[in-house]
Amino acid sequence: MFRSKWISQRADMVPWSGVRKMFNYAQKYSDVINLSLGEPDFDTPQHIIKAAIEAMKKGYTHYTPNAGLIEFREAVAEKLRKENGIDVDPETEVIATVGAMGALSLAMLTVVNPGDEVLIPNPGFASYEAQVILAEGKPVSYSLNEDEGFDINAEEIAGLITNKTRAILVNTPSNPTGSVLSEKSLKKIAEIAVENDLLVISDEAYEAITYDNFRHVSIASLPDMKDRTISIFSFSKTYAMTGWRIGFAAANEEIIRQMTKLQEHLAAHPSSISQMAAIAALRGPKDHIKKMVKEYSERRELIMEELAEIPEIKCFRPQGAFYVFPNIKAFKMSSEDFAMHILEKARVIIVPGTAFGNNGEGYVRISYAASKEEISRAMTRMKQALKT
Repeated sequence: MFRSKWISQRADMVPWSGVRKMFNYAQKYSDVINLSLGEPDFDTPQHIIKAAIEAMKKGYTHYTPNAGLIEFREAVAEKLRKENGIDVDPETEVIATVGAMGALSLAMLTVVNPGDEVLIPNPGFASYEAQVILAEGKPVSYSLNEDEGFDINAEEIAGLITNKTRAILVNTPSNPTGSVLSEKSLKKIAEIAVENDLLVISDEAYEAITYDNFRHVSIASLPDMKDRTISIFSFSKTYAMTGWRIGFAAANEEIIRQMTKLQEHLAAHPSSISQMAAIAALRGPKDHIKKMVKEYSERRELIMEELAEIPEIKCFRPQGAFYVFPNIKAFKMSSEDFAMHILEKARVIIVPGTAFGNNGEGYVRISYAASKEEISRAMTRMKQALKT
């Protein structure tokens, strides 16, 4: 085994994912119901799979430009203009990436200098902190509080800004809380960014999954924000394409040029076949999206009803994505102890809220990207386990 002297400080500083930690720990148990991972349980729609097969037959099995096929970028530009209100040049302001994670990594490496501060939500997606650290920046948390509907607090964010602040990261719909930032909230972030000459990195991976009257708004569509925003999107959630590893980012020409240069040395480009499949996703029928969101909405109702039968738990009603983030403070247990109790006694994998930051203490994340039958079985087991 290699000695620790071979490990870089950068690698050593990056924390392990609390989500994967629970998933990996659960492997020693049998008959486990997994409500931990953020992966749709739907298959990729057939027209997208067929497009990939046809692309392979037609010879799309070679290198593409580092920024991605121009056909892909043109389809993205059409989508952004029609659905997000963002007008971009497909040749210079769009890059195809290895999933939204690839876009996030490239964004951080492109705009963050050593010692720069990036404001990230807490609780927030576990990889945000790690990505800032990889870019040798300093992650600085801003709070998302349950009593404020897990919305942003503009005054707190403004108070965190220093002469080292480089960017504000926003995520809507939110993983793990399920909150959706309103246009009013995003305008507050925009005002802070403009006033302090900051960038905004906007993670919009769950953009298509919203409920009730909540509507997704892209911050780059607001006045004066397009050129100071890196907008990050994924095909994983909207099109059930997690394994295809395809996403994209849109930003000003100089940022995209530099991201493209870095991608050449990190991954060259995302899969040519996945790019062709993604074109079919963007330009093909969208019926499956409505069906998925309808199903997620029904699962949300089911899991909220089940949680309501546990008196000690209170739970924010998700506005988007496919997670509940119940408050378990009444049990007087740490989030990790609670999640471990549920795993050991109920054989159900959930994620401690601390996997998403220290403000996640007292909460757990439960994914309802699983069938209603699995959700019902899991909740029955959990209720029985909590009696002890």
